[in-house]
Formats: sequence, C-alpha cells, structure tokens
Amino acid sequence: MSEHDINPVKAGQIKEGYYIIHNDDVYLVRSTEKSKSGKHGHSKCRMKIENIFTGSKTEINLPGDFKLQSPVIDKRSAQVLSLSVDSVQLMDLESYETFEAAVPDEEDIKNNIKEGSEVEYWNAIGKSKIMRVKSS
Repeated sequence: MSEHDINPVKAGQIKEGYYIIHNDDVYLVRSTEKSKSGKHGHSKCRMKIENIFTGSKTEINLPGDFKLQSPVIDKRSAQVLSLSVDSVQLMDLESYETFEAAVPDEEDIKNNIKEGSEVEYWNAIGKSKIMRVKSS
C-alpha cells in the first residue's frame, strides 16, 4: 500500500456505505452505532463490516477518535481474454494492461463471464475483483 491509495478517517466520522481498511483488507461498512460513555468518557463506535473480496462479515468496536484508513477504490472496465477454473485473464480497456483476477464467488457473475465479454472490476490496495458483467 502507498499513501496515494488511502485516506485517513476517524471512526466517529464513518457512516454506513463507507469503505475501510481493516486487517489489510477492504471492508464495506454495513451499519454503525455510536455511543457516548459519560461526562468524561470517550465515544465508542460499533461497526458491522463485510469484506468486499471474500464476503466474510465481522463486527468491530473502536473508540470514536480512532484513526482508520479509507481506500481509494479505482473502478475500471476490462475485457475478458481467457478463462480458467479459478482465474480470469483481463485486459484493461484504458491502459491495455493484461492481468489476472480470481473468478468471483457470486453465481450470477460467474455464469455470465465469457471470453470477449466486458466486465467492471474494482482495484483497491493492490487487489482486483470483478464486480459485474456489463451487458452487450
């Protein structure tokens, strides 16, 4: 990770729908709850988060002034060059760079990927994931 693809953000400022980096992975914040402990206490934040790469869900509790990192997600288009059992070879439609990405776990996306089809993929913290197949 470099400084260019992350932004610092305090836990108390995070809302539902934000993306955060937790345990070196990108998570989507599904819900947040904020509570204040007392007169001299610090606020607490409870977040339910979901990993965008694996789909695993977890819950974290943090102080309100805890500094987290928010990734800059690069959303791009690519063309499918070839398919294998567990990976897809893609060519970026802007830079013409070729790379491999894992076959998505979602059945509707997996079944629609064909050679020559156009897909939208997200690139965050050096990882890529196919998010949807564009209709032709």
